[in-house]
Amino acid sequence: MDSVKFIAISILLCFFFLLISWNFITCAIRLGEMNKTVIEKVIKLLTMVILMGTMFIWIMMPTSTYKKIWLISIRAKLGKSIYYGKPGVNLLLYMFPMILLAFLGCIYLHLKKQTTVNQLNTGAEKKRDKFGVLRRPMLVKGPLGIVTVTEVMFLTMFMALLLWSLTNYIYNTFVTITPESAALDGEILWQARLELIAVRVGIVGDICLAFLFYPVARGSSLLTAVGITSESSIKYHIWLGHLTMIIFTSHGLCYLIYWISRNQISKMLEWDRTGVSNLAGAISLVAGLMMWVTTYPKIRRRFFEVFFYTHYLYIVFMLFYVFHVGISHALIPFPGFYIFIVDLFLRSIQSRNNVKLVSARVLPCNVVELNFSKNPMLMYSPTSTMFVNIPSISKLQWHPFTITSSSKLEPDTLSVMIKSQGKWSTKLYEMLSSDRIERLAVSVEGPYGPNSTDFLRHESLVMVSGGSGITPFISIIRDLFYMSSTHKCKTPKMTLICAFKNSSELSMLDLILPTTGLTTDITLFVDIQIKAFVTREKEISARESTHHNRNTIKTLRFKPIVSDKPISPILGPNSWLCLATILTSSFIIFIVIIALITRYHIDQATEKYTSAHKSLIYLLTISISVVATCTAAMLWSKKRYCKKNDQYVGDFSLLIMESSAQQLLSQSTDIHYGERPNLNKLLVGF
Repeated sequence: MDSVKFIAISILLCFFFLLISWNFITCAIRLGEMNKTVIEKVIKLLTMVILMGTMFIWIMMPTSTYKKIWLISIRAKLGKSIYYGKPGVNLLLYMFPMILLAFLGCIYLHLKKQTTVNQLNTGAEKKRDKFGVLRRPMLVKGPLGIVTVTEVMFLTMFMALLLWSLTNYIYNTFVTITPESAALDGEILWQARLELIAVRVGIVGDICLAFLFYPVARGSSLLTAVGITSESSIKYHIWLGHLTMIIFTSHGLCYLIYWISRNQISKMLEWDRTGVSNLAGAISLVAGLMMWVTTYPKIRRRFFEVFFYTHYLYIVFMLFYVFHVGISHALIPFPGFYIFIVDLFLRSIQSRNNVKLVSARVLPCNVVELNFSKNPMLMYSPTSTMFVNIPSISKLQWHPFTITSSSKLEPDTLSVMIKSQGKWSTKLYEMLSSDRIERLAVSVEGPYGPNSTDFLRHESLVMVSGGSGITPFISIIRDLFYMSSTHKCKTPKMTLICAFKNSSELSMLDLILPTTGLTTDITLFVDIQIKAFVTREKEISARESTHHNRNTIKTLRFKPIVSDKPISPILGPNSWLCLATILTSSFIIFIVIIALITRYHIDQATEKYTSAHKSLIYLLTISISVVATCTAAMLWSKKRYCKKNDQYVGDFSLLIMESSAQQLLSQSTDIHYGERPNLNKLLVGF
């Protein structure tokens, strides 16, 4: 009878939670701006409460108060549950809050997206950034790269948390060790202390591991909600990766020294049925070390493919880590990996199809622009990036490129610019230069970028670039072209300062004007100045070749097949709402299935299931719940939004640019030869 009640209550709770979530989402869509603002403030308040509570748990975890009083009390109430047992405590304390945070982040981003669109349509003025000072660079030169004030603050707090945890763990355990207690186990005092240090160091490493996967979840709401883009968050993954491997390597070395000192080196190969599996930990550490070694700058730059493919060992690393510590303890750092799995599977769904490549422009400076068909529902901000895979060059390599197009100005087109520098890009340039290609199979992931950009809050924009670094500024300029043509808001004065090695690279300036999208005369509304510097050529020789180079841009038109689809949002126009539903429903399905398996299978045959078996059941259940919910959401989105867009989208005939727009750029461009830009002189007056 108890089991029937549990099943009924679990199902009712799932439907009730989903119903409440969906009703909340639907109401949020229909609410006015005033009510949306109130909901945003409520979400921020809830987020702060959850974050403060989570931080408080991490701070208190190494203390004796948490271990001897709080944890015992919580386990007495929850740890004896016939449906979850000991893992239920960590599910509640560590995993549930982070999933809830991700859910709230999705709702917040959807409301923010609607508010931003309405502000743009009504011409509302942007507010000044009150915290802009905290985002200014504080450290420029050093091993950490460019680090802002905010990053220094959070890095300091994180390191303080690690030191606090390590010192508390060691102090609380050292006071219990005496020569007499060590002798009872046949150990010398220093050996007993070394073993405890090894254990505590490993637990501190779990703190780093808990945050390791958040920065590489490209579509995560947690990053986007705080204004962190996927490319800028990579450095956090690098920092955390180094810290994780330093601590885990120290953990392994301490145990190795301990076993050698006691002539118990064979213990490294033990696989305990119920406790910690040493062999699993050794395998996980070796996999981590192989990834860590390839991150050395000289190896990563010279043998990038080795670095890239070796990083797939994260699967081995995480799998055997869970086997090593057991699923109950693994749930402490697992929320980040759970969100990463959801993001990874959604990306794999998007990348399995070929997209419709309709044209390309081949520039004389070893640069190509690829123009894809895009579903008008797909919206992205300037400076966004997209990962591109071309199977005819490499089936496994994915390369990120900055998008040059504007989703507002060119609703049916998405463009990227690729500079020929490495083997992959050189081969692509050679293929497109051969004139013997009618179709090119391409797969993509993304776009990924900032949730919104506040260029309009500035009176003037100064953009400084070198070579192909002009790419993100092209997308900004095109976006401002659109805003100026709508007459809904005043656009800032734009100044582009760009340096090129050779005059042939001046042809990149021609990509500022899109192939489609300009329907009005922008000369009356745009204030732009372009100051180009050709550093390695003199004026006479450069001018002789400039006209020829800038008029040898070759345009290719491809013939896509029926299976090639326009680039579309994988979860539809309301992608943040769908992601919120995926996170909540997959987590609910996971905990319900685990409860049923624990109650009716594992508890009935406890002796048959080792720690590894239980861990494997949890991992498989998580995988099944994520795959099922992501697939269902994708199919629902495809059926509802993409059916009418499966046909050819848009008119991609390459239009000749209006002479007024070309004349504007020509008159606004000032070219200097044989010199570098003097920024101190050029920026006077800004």
